Amino acid sequence: MRALYKPGPRAGLELVERPEPEPGRAEVKIRVLTTGICGTDLHIRNWDSWAASMVRAPYIPGHEFYGEVVAVGDLVQDVKVGDKVSGEGHIVCGTCRNCRAGQRQLCIRTISVGVQRDGAFAEFVVIPEENVWVHNFREGQQPVTAELGAIFDPFGNAVHTALKFSVVGEDVLITGAGPIGLMAAAVVRHVGARYIAITDVSAPRLALAERMGVDLTVDVSKTSIEWAFGELGLKEGFDVGLEMSGHPDALPEMIRDMNHGGRIALLGLPTESIDIDWSVVVTHMLTLQGIYGREMFETWNAMAAMLSSSTWLHQTISSVITDVLPATQWERGFEIAANGTSGKVVLDWSTLS
Repeated sequence: MRALYKPGPRAGLELVERPEPEPGRAEVKIRVLTTGICGTDLHIRNWDSWAASMVRAPYIPGHEFYGEVVAVGDLVQDVKVGDKVSGEGHIVCGTCRNCRAGQRQLCIRTISVGVQRDGAFAEFVVIPEENVWVHNFREGQQPVTAELGAIFDPFGNAVHTALKFSVVGEDVLITGAGPIGLMAAAVVRHVGARYIAITDVSAPRLALAERMGVDLTVDVSKTSIEWAFGELGLKEGFDVGLEMSGHPDALPEMIRDMNHGGRIALLGLPTESIDIDWSVVVTHMLTLQGIYGREMFETWNAMAAMLSSSTWLHQTISSVITDVLPATQWERGFEIAANGTSGKVVLDWSTLS
């Protein structure tokens, strides 16, 4: 099979021939049709300090995908050949305290598809049955397209973050209008936020944000978030904050702009330490909650339910995908993703067959 391969602990990837994987007794083999390019994949290609500490090369990266089941192990019960699927990329141990308590997203032994084991930048991928998400829809509902199915993993990050705190009737600040921040904006609009402001320094991404139903976009290279107070008529600050950027300036400014008792969900991974005024956190009684991945599998249920029940949300989340390229043009796809001005970039693997 053709695969985008990481041959060793160094920068770069190669499109090469690799042996096809075969499923174990409780595993599923999937023909990959589309894959999304994630920030994690950029780290892996560049082989920065994060990648060097997390990745086991040589191997095949890629964890955002959509495909068709072509083979199952003899212990597989619910997934069938022919099913159209995406995959939960976090594989958990099943025996630690959190796993046994039904909180698998908190597993202390999590390994990741496309990071610590072979992933989906290939014509075929194998994952455990319990990690397979089958796309089902009734007649009259909009089906999940191959492109949309490829971004269920990051959409899940957005949903997990956006729904961590109740946003119904609340004023929401989102820092970072990358693909996940954009999807989070659409989700909080869908579930009933009052006002939504989103920040970035990229004009194209802020323009994309306007399609997501936000009330105000803020270019923080030109103005401060406090400007939004007057524009939206806020008197007491934002109720809920979603920090999606990881920028070292974003969280401290967000903390300053929250109402007393405000709640902040943090998905963005910082690349350097952040100086926080903890006296504000304490005296304003703020809640800071880290978010990693998706709740397994409540987030997936919420994603599927919202997309199937809202044509607007289905179309809006789909519009976050700005570039679809043949997998043979993976280098261009990675360049577009690294530019930081586009939405989601998807590679089409069906063109290799």
